[in-house]
Amino acid sequence: MRRSLIAFAALMVFSGIAAIPGHAQYFGRNKVQYDSFDFKSIETEHFEVYFYDEERLASQDASRMAERWYRRHSRTYLREFKKRKPLILYANDADFQQTNVIGGMIGQGTGGVTESLKERVVMPMTGLYAETDHVLGHELVHSFQYDIALSRDDTTRFGLSLLPLWLIEGTAEYLSVGRDDPHTAMWLRDAALRDDLPTMDQLSKDYRYFPYRYGQAYMAYVGGKYGDAAVANIYKMGGRVGLDSALVYTLGITADSLSKEWITSIKDSYLPLTEGRAPADSAGRAVLTKETTGGDLSIAPSVSPDGKWVAFLSERDLFRINLFIADAETGRVVKKLKGANSNPHFDAIRFISSAGSWSPDGRKFAFVTFVQGDNELSILDWNSGEIERRISVAGVTAFSNPAWSPDGNYIAFSGMDGGISDLYLLDMKTSNVRQLTNDRFGDLMPAWSPDGRTLAFVTDRGPDGTDFQSLEYGAVRLATIDIESQAIEIIRPFPGAKHMNPQFSPDGLSLYFISDHDGFKDIYRYSLDDRLTYQVTRLQTGASGITAMSPAMSVAQQSGRMMFSVFSDNTYAVFSLDPDETIGTVVEPVEDHDRTAALLPPAQAKDVGLVGNYLSDPLTGLPNPSDFPAKEYGARLRLDYVAPPTVGVSTGGYYGTQVAGGVGLYFSDMLGDHNLGVVVQANGTFKDIGGQVGYLNRKRRINYGASIGHIPLLYGFQSIDPATLTIDQIRQRIFIDNVDIGGSYPFSTTRRADLSVGFVRYGFDYEIDRFVLNGVYTRERISVPKCSDSSSGFCSPDAVYFVQSTLAYVGDFSNFAFTSPVQGGRYRVQVSPFVGSETFVRLVADYRRYFFAKPVTFAFRGMHLGNYGEVDAGSLFTEEYLGYANTLTHIRGYSFSSFEPNECTPDESGTRCVEVERLRGTRLALASAEIRLPLLGSEAFGLLNFPYLPTEISLFADAGLAWSAGETPKLKFVDEIVPGQPIERVPVISAGVSSRFNLFGYMVLEIFYAYPFQRPVKGGYVGFQLIPGW
Repeated sequence: MRRSLIAFAALMVFSGIAAIPGHAQYFGRNKVQYDSFDFKSIETEHFEVYFYDEERLASQDASRMAERWYRRHSRTYLREFKKRKPLILYANDADFQQTNVIGGMIGQGTGGVTESLKERVVMPMTGLYAETDHVLGHELVHSFQYDIALSRDDTTRFGLSLLPLWLIEGTAEYLSVGRDDPHTAMWLRDAALRDDLPTMDQLSKDYRYFPYRYGQAYMAYVGGKYGDAAVANIYKMGGRVGLDSALVYTLGITADSLSKEWITSIKDSYLPLTEGRAPADSAGRAVLTKETTGGDLSIAPSVSPDGKWVAFLSERDLFRINLFIADAETGRVVKKLKGANSNPHFDAIRFISSAGSWSPDGRKFAFVTFVQGDNELSILDWNSGEIERRISVAGVTAFSNPAWSPDGNYIAFSGMDGGISDLYLLDMKTSNVRQLTNDRFGDLMPAWSPDGRTLAFVTDRGPDGTDFQSLEYGAVRLATIDIESQAIEIIRPFPGAKHMNPQFSPDGLSLYFISDHDGFKDIYRYSLDDRLTYQVTRLQTGASGITAMSPAMSVAQQSGRMMFSVFSDNTYAVFSLDPDETIGTVVEPVEDHDRTAALLPPAQAKDVGLVGNYLSDPLTGLPNPSDFPAKEYGARLRLDYVAPPTVGVSTGGYYGTQVAGGVGLYFSDMLGDHNLGVVVQANGTFKDIGGQVGYLNRKRRINYGASIGHIPLLYGFQSIDPATLTIDQIRQRIFIDNVDIGGSYPFSTTRRADLSVGFVRYGFDYEIDRFVLNGVYTRERISVPKCSDSSSGFCSPDAVYFVQSTLAYVGDFSNFAFTSPVQGGRYRVQVSPFVGSETFVRLVADYRRYFFAKPVTFAFRGMHLGNYGEVDAGSLFTEEYLGYANTLTHIRGYSFSSFEPNECTPDESGTRCVEVERLRGTRLALASAEIRLPLLGSEAFGLLNFPYLPTEISLFADAGLAWSAGETPKLKFVDEIVPGQPIERVPVISAGVSSRFNLFGYMVLEIFYAYPFQRPVKGGYVGFQLIPGW
C-alpha cells in the first residue's frame, strides 16, 4: 500500500503536472510566436484599440469604422457600453494566427474572434476596406451580445447556452451584411433545389448545415417580416427563456411554424428564378468531382498553359487542404504535394483567398504558403513533386494570387503591408520586387495579358470607388495597369456590381471575369475591342470559391480551356469549357440591374428596415478623421476567470475540524502574453491545505514559465482486530513541494524542444486513530515515527529530495479525429536526469504513426521508458509498471486492479506473484497496433452519420516487456508458468477489440475486451479507461 501511494505521488510530479498552461504537454502542435509585436493603443469614445506601427494608418481607419458600427448596433440593441471595449488589430492573417489572445490554433477560415473573458475583439485586416469593415461589424455584434449576456446589472440570469450557434452567428452576419448577399443566396438556392432547407431544430442539431449562412437567412427573414428590432429582441429574450419561448413571446409564432414559413418563402422566391438556368451537371464537363478526386471539396483551379493539367486545392486528405495536380480531361490525380506534415519548410498552404500560377512552359507551379509567421512564394517542380525554390518578400508579410508572366521572368502578386493591399512585381532572376500601386485602395487577383505588357486586377478604386473620408465603399471592379507607365484603366461592365477573378483570353482581346450583377455569380467575357459584355455561364447556383472573394476560375493561356469551380450539392466541384464554349451571348447594358436573386427572403420586406438604412448611410456615427494619440502598451495582469469556489467546514466528531474546497484564479494581460494561475485546495484538516502558482510568458518565440507548489495528498485505510475490538484508521499524507522553471522553443507548428529544471521534496506524515470498543469506548491518536527513528514496525518514510531536469525533442504532425489520431505521426525523445536521494537518468523514446486509408486507420506505436544509473529494482521512484490503466504504458488485459489471488503463481522464493512481478521493472518496452474504424461520426468521417456520440471500433494487439538492470530480457512467447521457478523477463501480449466513445466533447471513454495471453487462468475480460486513443 505504502509503495503504491508514494509511486503515485512520484508520477504526479514526474509527469509534469503544473499550473503553467501547456508547460508540460507531452504531445501537441505548437502555436508559434514567430514575431514580437510592439503594440500601442489609442482610445476612441467606446473602444481601446491595440495595434502596431506597421498598421497605424489602417488602424486609424478601423477605429472610425468601429465607432460607426457602435452607433448602428447600439440603436439596434438599444444599449450603451459602460466602459470601452478592447479591439486588437493585426496587419494580416499570418500575424493574426500568432495571437495569444486566443489560446488555441487559429485556422485560415477564422476572420475574427470575440472572446468572453475580457470581451476582446481580435481580428486581422483583410486588405480590402469593405471586407475589413464587414468582419469588424460582425464581431462587434458579438461584443454587444456578450455585453448583454455578461451584464451584472440585470437580475435575470442570461444563459448563452440556451441559444443555438446559428442564432448568434446568423444575427451577427445579418446585422453586418444585410439582406443583399449573393453568396448566401447561392447557398439557399442550392439547398432549395435539393429540397434540403433546414428547420430551426435541424439547424440547431445537425452539423451538416452551416450556421453562418442559414442563420443569416433566418434572421433576414425575421427582420424583413417583423422588423429588425425583433432580431435583437429574440436574442435578449432567448437568453432568458430559450429560443422557442422567445419566438412565441417576441413574434407570436412557434419555431416549427416559422421554419415552415421560411422554407416556403425560400422556395417561392428562388426556385422560379432558376428556371431556364443550367444545373451544375450541365455547367460544362465535370472534371474535379468527388468521384474523380476522392475529395468533397475542389477549389482554386489553375489550368496549365497548354490546358492539359489542372492544379487545385482539396481536402481529399480529409484533415488538411493540400495541393494536387490532375489530368484536365479526366480529373485523375497524378501528383500530390508533400504537405506540411512531411515538409518542414512550410506550415500550411494559403487556400481561401489565393490560387496558384503555372510557369509559361508548364513545368513549374507557384503558390503561397505560410512559413515562419509570414507568407512565402513556393515554386514547385510538379514532375518531382518537390519545392525547388522559396521566396520571401521583405516588407510584404502576406500575399495572394501569384501570376506568372508570359515570358517567365516575373511573378505579379497582391501583397499586404500594414493591412493595405497593393500590386507587386517579383523579378524571378534577381528576386528584386517592384511595387506597382501604393495607396489604400484594395488591389487583388492580378492576371497577365498575353503580351506581358498589362495586368488585369480587381480593385475598389475609380469613379464611385471607396471614399476614405466617408468610408463609403465602392464595389470591386476590374482594372488594367500598364507595367511600364503604371497607368490604370477602370473597366466596369456592370456599374454597382462586383467584378472578380479576371483572366485574359489567349489572344488578349477578351477579359473573362465573374460578376453577381443580377444576383447570380456567373462568368462573363468582356471584349476589349468592341467594349461589349458576353455571358458565358448561366448557372442555377453560382461559379464561386469558398468565400465571395475567393478565386474560382482559370483560363489556359495557350489553349484557351477554361476551368471553374461551381457550388452545388453543398460542396465545390470544378468544370471545364472548351474555347468555343466560352464565347457567350451579348448582355445588353442596363443602368439598374434586377438583384432579386441576391436578396434574402421575404421577397416583400416590411420596409427597408433599420439594417438597410444604416448600411446605406455611411456618415451617421462616423467620427471625423483624426490622428488619435497613441500610447505604448503596458502589460498589466487582470483577473480573467475564477474557478467556481467550493468550501465546506465541519467541527467536532471523530476527526475534529475538517475543511474541504478549493478555488482557482487565472490572470492575464490584455494581449495574452503573460499568464498567471493560482490554485488553492483543501481536503481534510488545515495541514491538508495546498496550492500552486504558475506563470507563463508567451510574448516571444521561446515560451517560458515557472511554478511553485505545495500539494498534500491524503489517503487512508482501516484495519480491525476482532479479538480486542480495536479499529485502526490509518491516514497517510504525502506532501509534494516543488519549484520548477522551464521553457519551450518551437521550430515550427509540428516540432519543438522542451527544457525544464526543478526541485521537488516528498514529505510523509502518517497518523493512526485507534478506537477501542471493548467495554469502554476509547479513542487515541498515535503519531507514527519516522523510519530513521524506528528500527521496527509501522513507520513514516523520511523525506525524499530531487533536483530534476528534462530535455525533450517533440514532433507532432498527427490529425486527431473524434476519439484518437487517425493520420500523420508523433514522436518524443526525452532525457531526464534526477539527482538527490537517488540519482538516475530517465530516458523516453516514443514513436507513433498513423496511416489513413479511408475510412480505416492503421496505427502503430513503439515506446521505451527506462531508468538508468544507480537504480534499485525495488526503488519507489524508478520502478515502472505495465498495468496502470489511463497511463501511457498500459497494456490492456493486464490492469493492476484485474488481478486475483487465485491466478498468482509463486516464484522460487514463494513470496512473489510471477504474473504481477513480470509487469514491473526499471525499464519498459512496449508496442501496439490497431486497426481503427469510425463507426459513428460525421458525414465526412464516419460509416454512419451520427455526430452526437462519435464512436470508434478497433482491433488491437498490445505487447510489453519489463526488466531491470542486471536482468536479461528474453524475446520469446511464454504462456505457461511453472511454479517455483525464477521470474523470466518475457513479453506480455494481449489482443482484442475496443470501442472508444467521445462523450459530448468532454472526455473519451474506452471499453475493451482483451485476451491476455500470459494470464491463462484469467482468460478474456472486459475493461475500461478514460483516455483518448494513443
